[in-house]
Amino acid sequence: MSRIAYYRTSSDGQSIEAQRQALGGRFDREYADEGVSGAVRAEERPEFAKLLQYIREGDTLHVYALDRLGRDALDVQAMVRRLLDLGVTLDVRGLGPIGRGVGELIVAVLAQMADMERHRIKERCDSGREAARAALEATGRTHRGKESLGRPKAADAAEVASWRRQNQASISQTMAQFGLSKATVSRYCASEAANRQPLR
Repeated sequence: MSRIAYYRTSSDGQSIEAQRQALGGRFDREYADEGVSGAVRAEERPEFAKLLQYIREGDTLHVYALDRLGRDALDVQAMVRRLLDLGVTLDVRGLGPIGRGVGELIVAVLAQMADMERHRIKERCDSGREAARAALEATGRTHRGKESLGRPKAADAAEVASWRRQNQASISQTMAQFGLSKATVSRYCASEAANRQPLR
């Protein structure tokens, strides 16, 4: 009987260490899908697919949260049933071991609630974007007073490039003058230089 841990993060910038520490304890095997969206079905993720090939009756699978197992409520419930049918005990942090009957019911309710919350978040984001677009068309600014829908620019690219040219400044000096990163100064100056190229 093996103790197995499964971790998943949605983006490459995230780390599985928080999940590993929260689960604690030593495991016989660990599988981690890093930078894999929850929209990808569990069995289609590289490491979870390996896990399914390895796991056996009597093993215990430890996960940080139910949403690590599937992309939506139905997917999570199907994966939980599949694991239970294999004779695997599922141990979810904060819930403990899940078995047949009441355990399956709890999983179904929690997965459905998580799914509903994801839909609510999406609806709020979509609604906010629609309001911003409408205000931008009507007034030239979003409902929050921004000049565009995207992230605001750190500075005016033309102004940065012009100041650097006029002062024959280095990238470091330009960074200090405008409080910008090296990458941003380089990008602004390159884009302005490209815009000034004569058309042939």
